[in-house]
Amino acid sequence: MLSIDPSKNTERENYKFLIGSIIPRPIAFVTTISKDGVLNGAPFSYFNIVSSNPPMISLAIQRSEGRQKDTARNIIESKEFVVHIVDEQNVEKVNKTAANLPPDQSEIELANLTPVESLKISVPGVKEAKVRMECSLEHSLELGGLDSPGCDFIIGKVLQFHIDDEIYENGRINPKGLAAVSRLAGTNYAKIGEIYSIDRPK
Repeated sequence: MLSIDPSKNTERENYKFLIGSIIPRPIAFVTTISKDGVLNGAPFSYFNIVSSNPPMISLAIQRSEGRQKDTARNIIESKEFVVHIVDEQNVEKVNKTAANLPPDQSEIELANLTPVESLKISVPGVKEAKVRMECSLEHSLELGGLDSPGCDFIIGKVLQFHIDDEIYENGRINPKGLAAVSRLAGTNYAKIGEIYSIDRPK
């Protein structure tokens, strides 16, 4: 087995090992509003659950050459954002929002996504997602980087869930109906395949 010291690698080399091995990764499509009122949207696959009591999620938003991304800046300034689950039906439109646009242009308009008002926060979500979560900022941390932070780590508290009626079943979400997609390395994605159960030991 090959053994590699990450401190002797470039950032890109470590990046390729991480995104190639930590798979599949769920994808969050995040909407935020800039201080100038522009609705921003971007996908992130460094995303997961933090806690269920209270319900909290995490986003790790990588910086480019030390520059904070619009999403991180907007969340830190407004303390609000919406997280959507990316699925087979919306992934093509969500992928368009990964384009590098200036802060005064909306990725939502570019991808022809439909804004929908939130109940508890001022940031709209998008209609095309089967699951969306209205969130408030719980914590933000600047992490990594030798000379400057390489990442903004965001923890958000879920204030409201929105779940499509067709995938809601007795307090649970039907995974086949959700049809979430996951991120692999490069330009590769994966669908949910065969589902099987393994009982936990008592």
